[in-house]
Amino acid sequence: MSSTQYTAIDNEAIGLDCSIIPTAIEGVVTIQTTDYFYPLVEDPYQQGRIACANVLSDLFAMGISRCDTMLMILAASLEMPKDQRMIVTRELIRGFNDLATEAGTSVTGGQTVLNPWPIIGGVASAVVPSDGGYIDPFSLVPGDVMVLTKPIGTQVAVNAYQWLGDHEAGKEGSNWDLIADVLSPAQARVAFALASASMARLNKSGAALMVKHGAHGATDVTGFGLLGHARNLAEHQKAAVHISIHTLPVIENMPAVNDKFNFKLLDGWSSETSGGLLVALPSADAAAAFCADIEAEDGWPAWIVGSVSAGSGSADIVENPPSFRSRSHRALMLTSSYLRPRPSNQISLLGNLKPTAWAPPRACIRS
Repeated sequence: MSSTQYTAIDNEAIGLDCSIIPTAIEGVVTIQTTDYFYPLVEDPYQQGRIACANVLSDLFAMGISRCDTMLMILAASLEMPKDQRMIVTRELIRGFNDLATEAGTSVTGGQTVLNPWPIIGGVASAVVPSDGGYIDPFSLVPGDVMVLTKPIGTQVAVNAYQWLGDHEAGKEGSNWDLIADVLSPAQARVAFALASASMARLNKSGAALMVKHGAHGATDVTGFGLLGHARNLAEHQKAAVHISIHTLPVIENMPAVNDKFNFKLLDGWSSETSGGLLVALPSADAAAAFCADIEAEDGWPAWIVGSVSAGSGSADIVENPPSFRSRSHRALMLTSSYLRPRPSNQISLLGNLKPTAWAPPRACIRS
């Protein structure tokens, strides 16, 4: 789209994370988004929290830190015995509702159906002024600095943990055999714990800090991976820009797993769920202040991961030569020695009746 096609309310732009809906009240719009997905983790309560965080992230990516209301989309599993289905469905709802409350909003309705697999998701809405009530994602300019508020590698960590479960259950042909020489069971559990806690973490602080530090736009990193979302963001700017990603924050040990079973993690294409905000800030100082503020508020780090230059609406991960260990960017490893499992007696969503719930980690960086 050319710059002349962008208006204050433009729902034709594919790069938009939310729908912007005019209301009958002049100068007021409704910002709305929807999403849902199938189980990623064993604990249905945690899955509910992840689903809620994921839905809200599209609002947060537009600098909106207040959600007026949510609707829940829920499918109860026909494949589960009735008693298990009741427990799982109740816990999905409880997790979703609890995180909505933590986000300062509430679930006021929704829809429930029966389905072979459980589904959880919803709709998030905010009513804001059309002028200054949100940050549109189209205003990046050369010189902007890109920040990412969560690590990548959640898909790799979740899969590695599922493969470990298959292996421990004695299932033949588990992909665990492909990665067992680079990842121990303990490391797989820590990586999964970090991924699970990260996915359930709200991007609300990031939204408020976008406003505070004058962000020029953002998107949340989800199914298209870091590079996919960076390219989509670059493609839909008013100015002709290029986004260069020079730093990859990665959950510890996941690059080694990726070397064995290529998720295209280090190429930026590995899918994420409820990932971080990829935010364009107007200067290096603003980016550094944003990162310091978000760590002070959330206890999790954010990273300066790239830059914006004049270009033709594209993005890349800087690499020269092409092998990862020789690339000019760094892979930062998110790790923690403070993870503590806490017992859970809930039914597993993934068929392995050994669900794991984890206390939120205190995160630190290993370079």
